[in-house]
Amino acid sequence: MVALGATASLFPVSSPKPHSGAKKPGDLRGGSGGVDKCGIKTKSVNSGGMQVKTNVQVPTEVNGSRASVMGGFKTDDSLTSHAPRTFINQLPDWSMLLAAITTIFLAAEKQWMMLEWKTKRPDMIADLDPFGLGRIVQDGFVFRQNFSIRSYEIGADRTASIETLMNHLQETAINHVKSAGLLGDGFGSTPEMCKKNLFWVVTKMQVIVDRYPTWGDVVQVDTWVAPNGKNGMRRDWLLRDSKTGEILTKASSNWVMMNRETRRLSKIPDEVRDEIEHYFVDAPPVVEDDSIKLPKLEESTADYVLDGLTPRWSDLDVNQHVNNVKYIGWILESAPQVVEKYELASLTLEYRRECRKDSVVKSLTSVLGGSCGGIGDSDHVDCQHVVSFVGGGEIVKGRTQWRSKYEKQMSNI
Repeated sequence: MVALGATASLFPVSSPKPHSGAKKPGDLRGGSGGVDKCGIKTKSVNSGGMQVKTNVQVPTEVNGSRASVMGGFKTDDSLTSHAPRTFINQLPDWSMLLAAITTIFLAAEKQWMMLEWKTKRPDMIADLDPFGLGRIVQDGFVFRQNFSIRSYEIGADRTASIETLMNHLQETAINHVKSAGLLGDGFGSTPEMCKKNLFWVVTKMQVIVDRYPTWGDVVQVDTWVAPNGKNGMRRDWLLRDSKTGEILTKASSNWVMMNRETRRLSKIPDEVRDEIEHYFVDAPPVVEDDSIKLPKLEESTADYVLDGLTPRWSDLDVNQHVNNVKYIGWILESAPQVVEKYELASLTLEYRRECRKDSVVKSLTSVLGGSCGGIGDSDHVDCQHVVSFVGGGEIVKGRTQWRSKYEKQMSNI
């Protein structure tokens, strides 16, 4: 008799024990087995994904069960239950194959949809910015970026607020500098400006809003720069509906340099001019400069006064002064009756001084009148504004034009 050895651990043996050979590692390349010179039968058994070779002595009859050798192959009724090796059960994992087919199908479907959309809207395919990262267009002079209007960016009228639009304009300006490779370690400052401790400050902003986008709309913002005198720069913006191409907002602004240490205005150094003048566009401003002089506005002559305003930490930018967009909020908060009945159509702000975190300010608004001489039944209203320190000194002065919300609703209908 041949000792069972480790074979019993894989194949249970009933008593009395049959004559069998000890199990030894099989050859993964081998066939179904054979008979050696000693009459020991070698047989490969396919168990799961691993092939095991067993050595079995072939008797004529074992426990009443016939076992024979035919053509060099042993047939045994107790081993016929194992699945034979076929083409199907040797294929790779079906789930991986299905995943690969699905990926290819989805990619093809996406390409087909893009081709179909390109055929329907050939004018918009070049302006596609699906991730809103922005890119340089028009021979490197214009920066373009898309923004989706979020739910937290709309106001009580279900439209984007003026602060939202202004933030989008400011974001494209910074990204323009970054995409051009001119962003130093400062906020919008070029490498040479950082060496000389300089940064940009806005002195004037003019905005005209034809229509406010709503939640879910995607707007496309184009911006570019141009010279403005010897020591200034002008930046323009056009904000469009990305689907229709309709111009929603246009804005122009003037910028000068300020020294970070002395907090005084500075001339543009030649090194800085060499960095930025290659990106200047020779084009007129999208909003003509309004040089209307307004009378001085004081608390005694103002129609609305909101005082005791103090900047919060979140109102400051990286230059450690109040962000220019925050002043718009202070102006709107000082005239609640105008805001409730009218929609802001245009805005002009002139920045005189910077406001820092320890300042206490007040916001004054005077209604200049409308078509009917007031805000009662007028279809539009003009206002004058001043944000100043409580102790004196103007920070921002400006003008706003407002249109009736009822008139806008009727025109939309």
